[in-house]
This record gives sequence, C-alpha cells and structure tokens, in this order.
Amino acid sequence: MFSRGSPRRFTSIHTLLFLLLLPPVLSSSNPQWVVQRVPVVLPQQTEDRPPPQFLSSAHLNVTSPCDPECHKRAPRPSYWDLRSLLAYETLHSNGLLTETAVGIYGYNPNDNTSPAYSSEAPGKTQRSHVRRKRQIFGHDGRFSIVGRDFLLKYPFSVAVKLSTGCSGTLVGDRHVLTAAHCVHDGKNYVKGAQKLRVGFLRPKQREAQPSLTSSTFNNHVEDGPAPYSPPSNDKMKFQWIRAKRTHVPKGWIKGNANDIGMDYDYALLELKKPHKRRHMKLGVSPPAQRLPGRRVQFSGFDNDRRGQLVYRFCRAGEEMPDLLYQHCDAQPGASGSGVYARMWDRRRRRWERKVIGVFSGHQWVEQNGTSKEFNVAVRVTPLKYAQICYWIKGNYVDCREG
Repeated sequence: MFSRGSPRRFTSIHTLLFLLLLPPVLSSSNPQWVVQRVPVVLPQQTEDRPPPQFLSSAHLNVTSPCDPECHKRAPRPSYWDLRSLLAYETLHSNGLLTETAVGIYGYNPNDNTSPAYSSEAPGKTQRSHVRRKRQIFGHDGRFSIVGRDFLLKYPFSVAVKLSTGCSGTLVGDRHVLTAAHCVHDGKNYVKGAQKLRVGFLRPKQREAQPSLTSSTFNNHVEDGPAPYSPPSNDKMKFQWIRAKRTHVPKGWIKGNANDIGMDYDYALLELKKPHKRRHMKLGVSPPAQRLPGRRVQFSGFDNDRRGQLVYRFCRAGEEMPDLLYQHCDAQPGASGSGVYARMWDRRRRRWERKVIGVFSGHQWVEQNGTSKEFNVAVRVTPLKYAQICYWIKGNYVDCREG
C-alpha cells in the first residue's frame, strides 16, 4: 500500500494513484517495447590484479561538474575507447581482484547518433562548480510502501538494500543491479565492499493478518482488483545474503566518480545463493518520448525513512546517450535503485516492466552564475545491456535482443 504519512489525505491520494496507475486501454498508439538486436560484448582475457585498497568509510555520494550541456559537448567515444570503458573489474568475496578485457562485435556507432553528441573539441567542454543540496524538489512526492501484502509482491519485492547503504534491483535468480559508486568511489573500493550483503525485506513474525490477495492498484501489483484495505504496519526485517562477486565497469573506475565517468555508474552483484523471488527483466532504455506519459519510476530505501521501502514516479526530463535527467524526489539510500517502465510487449501480448536505468543520485550545478538541480539515472544502452546481460546469463546467445 502507498502512504505519504497523513491519514487524512490517504483516501484522496489512494484515489489519485488508482487513476494514475490504472492500465491504459490498448490501442495502436500505446507505448510498446521495441525488440532490437544488440551488439555482443564478450570477455577476452582475465588477469589477476593487486589486492584492492578499501576506504576507511563508505563514500556514497556522487558529484559531477558535468551538466547536460557539458555532456552534449563531450566527444563520442571511439570503438577502442568503448572497449576500454566496458572492460571491467571483478571483486570476489575472498578478496581476489581480477580485470577482464572485452571485445565488441556487431556494434554500429551510427545506432548511437544523437543530438546530445557534438563534434566540438574536448578542450572546449565547460566545467562547473558543484555543491550538494537536498534531493526533494518542492512538495515531497514519495510514497512509503507498507504492509507485507504489498512489500512482498512484484514489483516492490524486487527492491533490495545493500549493506553499504544503497539500494538495488533483482535482475536475475542470483543477480542484483546497483550503482557502481555504492561499492567503488572511482579510485578505491568502499568499506564493506568485500563482505557485501544484500538485504531482503521479510516479515518478523507470522501472526494472522487480514487477507489481501490482490492489489487495489491494478496496474502496479499484478493480480487483479480487490476491495480497499487500510495500510497495515506489519513488522518487517531484512534477511541478508552475501555477495559472491561484484562486477564494476572500467568506465567508472577510469572516469572517476567526479568526472564524466558517471555515464558508467552501474555494477552487478552475484549472490552466493538464489533469492527465490521474481526478478525484473533488463531492457534497453527507450527514448523518453516513448515512455508512458514520459514517466519513470523506482523504489528504494531512502535514509530518511529508515526500514521503509519508498516508491516514486516522475516525468523524465532531458536525456543524453548515457544519462537520463529527472526530478524524482529521492534521499541518500535510494542510489542504485533500478529505474523501470511498464510498456506493452506485443510478442508476449502482455504489459511488462523492465529495468531501463540505474538511479545514480543528485547533482547541483552552478554555471555562469546560474544554479541548477538534477537527479541523474544511468541509461541501459545497447552496449550496457549486452555487458550486463552477459554477466547475468554467462553467454551472449540469450542477450541478442534487448
């Protein structure tokens, strides 16, 4: 169930959300997932690296002097640049660190043509002063999800918490997608990255609860209509599973957390055992104008609502080839959440949610005397899809269509 914390406003908010999230009537104009062939990103050579350095404390904030205009002027990476950026490090739970070179096949650089790219020289890329600020834009539009009947149902059940303080999303039987800065600050691994754990919300006890087997929000919890039931504050706790290995792209490590490397602020965790929950599929990020209502949504564990899962949705803003800017309200702790969209799958004849990005965090930029605020998500591009899918599947055959 959704709750903004005010009982008197809950009924009106409930009605509003019901209308917002009601399944649209299917027509030829409905947003649809477009199946596309994606390139192949294959590991070529893996070498042991020196033991990693770990920070004394976790630095989970991302700042970047590069705003949307800066990204527009950034030169497009060459094929050889992309091979370097998509190479990756793997941190194993036993402390072993490896680096893997990759080959890229079937990649057409013309597929990434975008007005966000410019032929302007790299030296003309303008930098700006950055400072941190709050991550709530005006009225707080977040909703706490309460009650086990909702927390344990898809899609809310795919949200997990990392022991380093971030959030993540289940994208495989053993795999969690999150932000790279949740485990690595661009130079060193953060404290706790080697013994990383992933937390799943579960009930504390099994006392009898009012039966609510289906969602009031037909579009959001996939079971069908049900009578309204007030939110239940069931006691929940985290059950933790250790991560076996963590993959981080070299684009993040080479670029540094404070540079344009935020384009590669994503990481994949492999758990030591399967989680036995339904996971969300990965999808190539479509253009913002193709998203239903141009809207994106994600759920995470914001620090200011301790122990609660927080859901939000907002209109997608400006987009770059690798980044999506938006003003979804969020607080520290939500970083690493999977940004997803719900669109019609014509092949399977059903509505389907897919993770199309990773929420990176807040950016406050001062440039030419003007201050601007952004929340930034890393888009799942075809190349990133190919890489992450290979990490999950272990083969490229199952990763050719995004």
